[in-house]
Amino acid sequence: MDPRQRFGQNLRARRVGGGFSQETLAAKCGLHRNYVGALERGERNVALLNICRLAQALNCQPADLLGGVEGVEAKTLGE
Repeated sequence: MDPRQRFGQNLRARRVGGGFSQETLAAKCGLHRNYVGALERGERNVALLNICRLAQALNCQPADLLGGVEGVEAKTLGE
């Protein structure tokens, strides 16, 4: 599975489990709601600082959002 999709699944599960809407989570992190939605759908790469912001808002460790993310093949990255 594409690591962006796995990250998005983890993010959505934590957000829903915490009772947050995308809009509320985005506001807590200083991010845009559309960006959070794109992350959850696996459409965007996420910066390390944003992983940390999201984890803090969700009261979890950054590693929790990366659970199940594995290495990728060059073709997955478009190379």
